[in-house]
Amino acid sequence: MQYQQVANDVLRGVGGESNVRSVESCATRLRFHLVDRSKADKAAVETIPGVIAVVESGGQFQVVIGNRVKDVYAELQHVARTVADGGHPGPAGFGARMAELITSIFTPLIWVLAGAGLLKALLAVGVKISPSFGGSTTYAILFAAGDAVFQFMPILLAVTAARRFKADQMTSLAIAGALIYTSTIGVMPGPRGTTETLKAFYDGGGHVTFLGVPVVMITYLFAVIPTTVAIYAQSRLEPLLKRVIPDVLRNLGVPLLTLAIVVPVTLLAIGPATNYAGTWLSDGINWLWDLSPIAGGVIVGALYQVTIIFGLHYSFAPIILQQLSTSGASLFFGAFFPPVLAQGGATLAVFLRTRDRQIKAVAGTASISALVAGVTEPAVYGVTLRYKRPFVMACIAGGIGGGIIGASHSGPTALVLPSGLTLGSSVGVGNYGLFLLGSAVAAVLGFVLTLATFKERNLSSPAAAPVTPSTAEEPEPTASGASASVAVAVAVRTKPLEVLAPVSGTVVALADVPDKVFASGAIGEGAGVVPATGEVRAPVGATVITAMPHAYGLRTDDGVEVLVHVGIDTVKLEGRHFRPAVTEGTRVRPGDLLVDFDPQAVRDAGYDPVTVVLVTAKAGYAEVGTKSGDLLTGDAFLTLQP
Repeated sequence: MQYQQVANDVLRGVGGESNVRSVESCATRLRFHLVDRSKADKAAVETIPGVIAVVESGGQFQVVIGNRVKDVYAELQHVARTVADGGHPGPAGFGARMAELITSIFTPLIWVLAGAGLLKALLAVGVKISPSFGGSTTYAILFAAGDAVFQFMPILLAVTAARRFKADQMTSLAIAGALIYTSTIGVMPGPRGTTETLKAFYDGGGHVTFLGVPVVMITYLFAVIPTTVAIYAQSRLEPLLKRVIPDVLRNLGVPLLTLAIVVPVTLLAIGPATNYAGTWLSDGINWLWDLSPIAGGVIVGALYQVTIIFGLHYSFAPIILQQLSTSGASLFFGAFFPPVLAQGGATLAVFLRTRDRQIKAVAGTASISALVAGVTEPAVYGVTLRYKRPFVMACIAGGIGGGIIGASHSGPTALVLPSGLTLGSSVGVGNYGLFLLGSAVAAVLGFVLTLATFKERNLSSPAAAPVTPSTAEEPEPTASGASASVAVAVAVRTKPLEVLAPVSGTVVALADVPDKVFASGAIGEGAGVVPATGEVRAPVGATVITAMPHAYGLRTDDGVEVLVHVGIDTVKLEGRHFRPAVTEGTRVRPGDLLVDFDPQAVRDAGYDPVTVVLVTAKAGYAEVGTKSGDLLTGDAFLTLQP
């Protein structure tokens, strides 16, 4: 790879230096924050020799390079002053900023919301099968376990919003608790010597005022927008208080005044105003949906997976939660099921038709991930979008299924991940039989259309997806200036090579790793480990060729390259919670310490600590096998077969 040429071509492809607000480098990719996204040519960047893929997510234009990203980034610093001087990251445009804001707040909550929603869906199915089960204490306990996260949503939002807005987290929790308090704890005299909540007192005709100003009481259970805006107000108030309160009183005075100001202001203005806005938005969508639910279902079903590509799908969460809190169900959300299942069906068809072993390996697990669990990123990025036609066929199938579900007037009663497992979340709403039919039609049609139109293309060969050779001659430039093919000298392999587990924990299939690029297999084959400890050790004897606090590239003496990447997006931690034990050029033996980190601190910071191990250069080995289950550090993990 000619690093200077790649750097120049990438910079040209993203719109030139003047279009780069800032760019960061992690272990495998360049993360651009662009001034004007329309000036970047994604298709052109993807064709640059040395670029593996381009992913747009969270307001970032991410160019995946692989192990040589450090060298390309170094050249980029030479040719672009903006890169060398740094900048101010962040997506441009109000819409992009709002999408990034909502995503950053809701992403850490998605899995617990999905798990709790699935539990409620299973309980609903159980009551339909056995109505007496709904009156049992067992049902009540399990329902409390599933429903609590929704009822006390402000508590969870306080944590993620405080991180996003850089507010004091403990004070944020106190503010959220005060809002919930108004609907849960009795403080006002009630009938027959009892006490009742402020909300119940207000609903019963009582006059609630603060310093003589009337208060319109709303319920803050399930409140999404009011809580988020309240924490934002806190984040703006705290710096002002810190500037005016003397140091000796600051630790006590800042939270005291923040609570005394933000809570009343929220009850007086923020809560009623944002609740009205949220209700208006939800009612508006319901009104449009009622005008033509079939057309609405077709549009949502056809385009939902497109929003995933642009990282906008989490932006729907506040709307769905608002609909669930006001109506008990979301018909709009019901149309999300067909596009998810259609992608799973299309991916399964590719699995059956393709002869490409690498694509088949990704497609097999990705189809299960989409159909059963509702996680479509591995299917989309690893399979259907790479071939393009299967993605289009799945969108067509999703639109048809969405139209059927729109006609059913059925939708989930909880925020779940749309999947085969969570179809029960819509039991008892509208025409449930028609809901099931729309979901089934989407999955089957996605499968059949893809099976009928599929055309094989070799996507995993070097000609289709450039790879970084471990041992190569210097490439000669072609007449067009691009790098020519590289001659790689590799030995004939006769024995397997074992790559050991770098950390103790539970194995996660690569397709299930929560990173679109890793999961697609574009960088290399391997798997992830959910770490049980914080010591990450060398999986092979090698030389360290890349050393970042969160990621380590290793090269064996015979050219095999292995990437150990600790956590997803942990580059944003800038080394916090990581204590590296090696530097570039260090020789390591299997089991030598690479880095010591704090998995819980990484989780608390809002990041997934799953440790991904990828073989990025096989140097003559044919395939990579993976162990499953629980492993201890040093156990056999990956096996490179001759």
